[in-house]
Amino acid sequence: MKLLAMESSATACSTALCEDETLIAQSFQNNGLTHSRTLLPMVSSLLETCGTTLHEVDLIAVAAGPGSFTGLRIGVAAAKGLAWTEDKPCAACSTLESMAWNLAHTGMEICAVMDARRNQVYNARFLGTGDGLTRLCPDRAIALADLAAELKKSGNPQILVGDGANLCYTTLKEQGLDVRLAPPHLRYQSAWGVARCALDLARAQQLTSAAGLAPNYHRLSQAERERLEKERNKGE
Repeated sequence: MKLLAMESSATACSTALCEDETLIAQSFQNNGLTHSRTLLPMVSSLLETCGTTLHEVDLIAVAAGPGSFTGLRIGVAAAKGLAWTEDKPCAACSTLESMAWNLAHTGMEICAVMDARRNQVYNARFLGTGDGLTRLCPDRAIALADLAAELKKSGNPQILVGDGANLCYTTLKEQGLDVRLAPPHLRYQSAWGVARCALDLARAQQLTSAAGLAPNYHRLSQAERERLEKERNKGE
């Protein structure tokens, strides 16, 4: 199965072309440019360089959340547009699970974290089995203090991965937890991880159509929270 994957959930942006588990090519940028400017040109360049057409791609995969609301919308919109023209199946991949794939070979517990602001992180925990992942909790937005308490109960060393790893490292280390930063080249979200997550979704028959593809934000946007707060205030 040939997979085209996109990752635009945070500051970095990447695309990848894979044949099942094998990475054919990947493009990665972390230069501060908006994903609306970089993502589709990266896809086009990647396919052209590989001598591959969109028609030859079997599955379109995208990091669907959690993450930056704007970044997720850009990625999902790009995936829908590419898939719709030829009715390609889509994979809506967990951003956290996708980034954990970078450390699946370690045999250790992996703590995937992204800065969710408001004293929270987006988080999920996994066990790297050597050739795969075992999920230890669902994707969630959790207070850093609550995550620290959960990791204390686990008592196992943790590898921190994701763009929130640096944010969490000092706080968790100060509480006496055995936490380690993933090496820089494996720490950030990558489209290869999205492709590997998508392959498992395909094997589990958990794909969707372009029409059904949607972001999974895991919590309300600031605008939605403010609207609900105004509605509550009016009702009092």
